[in-house]
Amino acid sequence: MKALRLKSWKSEPVLENVPVPEPGPGEVLVQVGAAGACHSDLHLMHDFEDAALPWQPPFTLGHENAGWVHRVGQGVTGLEPGDPVAVVGAWGCGACRRCLDGLETYCERPDLAPVPSGGGGLGLDGGMAEYLLVPAARHVVPLPEGLDPVDAAPLTDAGLTPYHAVRRSAAKLTPGSTAVVMGVGGLGHLAVQILTATTAARVIAVDPRGSARDLATECGAECVLAPGPDLVPEIRDATDGLGADVVLDMVGSDETLAAAAASMRPLGDLTIVGLGGGTLPVSFFGLPYEASVQTTYWGNRRELVEVLALAARGLLRPETTIYTLDDAAQAYRDLAHETVTGRAVVVPTDSYRG
Repeated sequence: MKALRLKSWKSEPVLENVPVPEPGPGEVLVQVGAAGACHSDLHLMHDFEDAALPWQPPFTLGHENAGWVHRVGQGVTGLEPGDPVAVVGAWGCGACRRCLDGLETYCERPDLAPVPSGGGGLGLDGGMAEYLLVPAARHVVPLPEGLDPVDAAPLTDAGLTPYHAVRRSAAKLTPGSTAVVMGVGGLGHLAVQILTATTAARVIAVDPRGSARDLATECGAECVLAPGPDLVPEIRDATDGLGADVVLDMVGSDETLAAAAASMRPLGDLTIVGLGGGTLPVSFFGLPYEASVQTTYWGNRRELVEVLALAARGLLRPETTIYTLDDAAQAYRDLAHETVTGRAVVVPTDSYRG
């Protein structure tokens, strides 16, 4: 089968032929219907070196995956060939306290996981291929009726990650509150929709691109702004001088973090989601009183089920740009040049049923 593989750090991925995996006991072989191209993969390609992570290339890229059950290994029940499914991306040990609580992103025994602190497309072979071997049936989530794998695949990260961030701040997203989304790209446009669908907060979206601001408006943002020297006063003005209750920084650069901190009100939340490499100085007078700053990593299986349910009801719709597996490397080049609208999704042509 064809697979887009990262052969070494600081290199471009290569499309090559590899054997089709055979599922062992407890495993599930998924015929890939779609795989999302994530901006974090660009960091894997260009920013990491030996010993930076607990795993190494080579491996097949693609940690946002959906498709159909192809074969199951011995002992797997409740899944049949042809069932449409999404794949949970983070693969923990399955036995520690965090994993038993469904928080496999924060597995306490990564040394017992299929790959330490990783998963499919993150140290093990992912879904930028015609088939994906999933090491445990608990990582496979049935798709709700009417939800296509092409729409489901990007939701496994680009939808799940902002959903988890929004849930952490749910108590502060009440009627009369304001949430700011910094960056309306693959994750940000879904964050706007999630806020609109699941909270009563007013949503302000910030992005330098006019097309992204237009998309934010389509997704439910009540106010769209461009970054610049007037951004913080504009946010203050839009919130009657109070500032934002919650800021979701989907970029994470020095510029966006500084603007986010300056835009918050006391008791507000700033959640850093983007991997822009920025830093935020923290001091007694550097942040509003009792403001909280946190990072998040992905989300859990239960939250993915909820995200897929929102999508099946038409409340969450990823904007996608489709590429074939043969053009998957181009998807990452377009992502690097910021020419992708919404989320780039790679579809193996011989498995596409839409």
